Amino acid sequence: MKQETATIIFQPSGRRGSVPRGITIVEASRLLGVDIEAPCGDHQICGKCRIRIENGVFEKFGIRSGQEHASPVENRETETLAAEEIEEGYRLGCATTVQGDLLIYIPETSKGGKQVVSKAAGDLDIILDPAVKLYHIKVPAATLEDKTADFERICRCLEKEHALSALEINLYALRSLPGALRTGEWEITVTVWMDKEIIRITPGSTTGGYGMAFDIGTTTIAGYLCDLQTGQIIDTVSAMNPQVKYGEDVVSRISYHMGHTDGLARMSKDVINTINMLIEEAVKNVRSNPELQASTMSRITAEDIIDLAFCSNTAMHHILLQVDPEPLGAIPFSPAIHQSLILKCCDLGLNVHPGAKAFFLPSIAGYVGGDTIGVMLAETPQDSLEMQLIIDIGTNGELVLGNREKLICSSCATGPALEGAQIEFGMRAAPGAIERVKIDPTTWEVDYKVIGKKTWRKDSTSADMKTKGICGSGILDALGELFLAGIVAKSGAFSAKAQESIRFRKNQKTGFNEFILAYADETSIGRDIVITQKDIRQIQMAKASIYTGCKLMMKKLGITSLGSIKIAGAFGSHINNHLARVIGMIPDCPQRILHSVGNAAGDGCRAALLNRQKRKESDRLCRSVEYLELTLEDTFQQELVRATQLPHMIDEFSHLNQ
Repeated sequence: MKQETATIIFQPSGRRGSVPRGITIVEASRLLGVDIEAPCGDHQICGKCRIRIENGVFEKFGIRSGQEHASPVENRETETLAAEEIEEGYRLGCATTVQGDLLIYIPETSKGGKQVVSKAAGDLDIILDPAVKLYHIKVPAATLEDKTADFERICRCLEKEHALSALEINLYALRSLPGALRTGEWEITVTVWMDKEIIRITPGSTTGGYGMAFDIGTTTIAGYLCDLQTGQIIDTVSAMNPQVKYGEDVVSRISYHMGHTDGLARMSKDVINTINMLIEEAVKNVRSNPELQASTMSRITAEDIIDLAFCSNTAMHHILLQVDPEPLGAIPFSPAIHQSLILKCCDLGLNVHPGAKAFFLPSIAGYVGGDTIGVMLAETPQDSLEMQLIIDIGTNGELVLGNREKLICSSCATGPALEGAQIEFGMRAAPGAIERVKIDPTTWEVDYKVIGKKTWRKDSTSADMKTKGICGSGILDALGELFLAGIVAKSGAFSAKAQESIRFRKNQKTGFNEFILAYADETSIGRDIVITQKDIRQIQMAKASIYTGCKLMMKKLGITSLGSIKIAGAFGSHINNHLARVIGMIPDCPQRILHSVGNAAGDGCRAALLNRQKRKESDRLCRSVEYLELTLEDTFQQELVRATQLPHMIDEFSHLNQ
């Protein structure tokens, strides 16, 4: 009888285990906790999941491995892999299924690195009015003459002293009520949600009441632990969204759900587990912070977290809640719900106080979610006299334009190129990735900075760099610098001038022209890291999508100039704003009106955590902002084609003349 499982060993990590036969090698890596890059979501188009199947008997591991223990080579693999690579045992992990025991080597270029997550909180000027508040009361003791029940007794006291009436109590608080009253000798602290429901009762005078705001991005998750009584941020934590292993973009994840019966549950569980991990990490950080040892914060536990707020794009919202996201992937891209949600944390499996609730910011449309509402709560274009354009650049691009008179929003499909996918040596913003690029316009020599290294290339030795790829900010830098140096022409093609540089060449295998950014001896992968003509086309399409969205929205409002342009998002915080103008990713403007505002979505989510009126405002914004479906605009395709040129085919960029 044929065994239903096979033994898989991944090298160089040495991770091993039994997996079901018939699943792909990428799927097997996920089951065993091994990260293999798969930014296209297992669609066999990015080529990032290259692995090598080792042939032979490996007595040390007690297995025999070989190509016969894997599925036959598919046509898509022959289109992506060179013939000699296939001969050497290389396969695409997302296309190859497990048919028997395998020893698999994961090359450096295919390893999923731990992304550097930058989600620092910004300044927030807000009136403190959280949904959950603490009330310290002294309750008259029960006597034979006054046999009023405990709950009615505290309600009477809360109404008299704090004007709280018609209160309800949840089961968790009710169970603790008799003990808390008597342990505290009739002195207690009552935690009340939205002046309606008692969610916690503790003996004596309690000061610990904390909340967390979470920004669930497609690529990253950030959490902000706040003191609800002061509004202070106590700790900020962040992590990669574990769903990246199912694909870099939301469409890939929707496809994963459609192709796997347990896909939705698995993706939801992954993100819930990560949220719980971040909660635990934040509590641990506070308890171990020497500056807080003298305060009550040093005794914080997860149960002291009594309120949560969440923002995310619509697909992440649906997947987290296990709401079918399939309708988001097809016209008319309808979400299951627009309005905000209030759910019990215990129902979601969140490890905080059992009576705590989770507030989810509303979703505007299928591809414009609560994260965009968060941006508006933080940057307040709805209160502005001047015309504001806000560009939230991430795996997807969301745009908001307007002022107090009118607001419109849209979503542009930037594609995964800005996250490093579909780029020959593209990778996430992890150690070893080139994040900044400079090219001398005279000598065409390249200088660059690598994540994890303090110095630039010119101040280091070749062996010091250990470069393994290039991330989104480095990709934009490279194109901007190549264009300014005249190496790349307005069309995006390498110019005739490029051939004068020793870094320019034509790849004999692929047929694409390419420019060397880092030589093999500067890398940890033993290969030159280049930017190819194909890479440039991918970046052109991404930047054209953003610019086209901005232009069509400005046309919709009948405006030609802006009072301010704000670049939001963790990715937006790291790009060179000047070079973004140079390649035509954003409308022509004076540098002075261009600002990076960091993780505005997270700041807005924090605003909703700390001020209940912001929650009401979020629903008003969701109803009032007009969503513009860019692809339905008559001139969309024409404008998109024109915007692929650098900086544009016909639009003038007069502010770049200097």
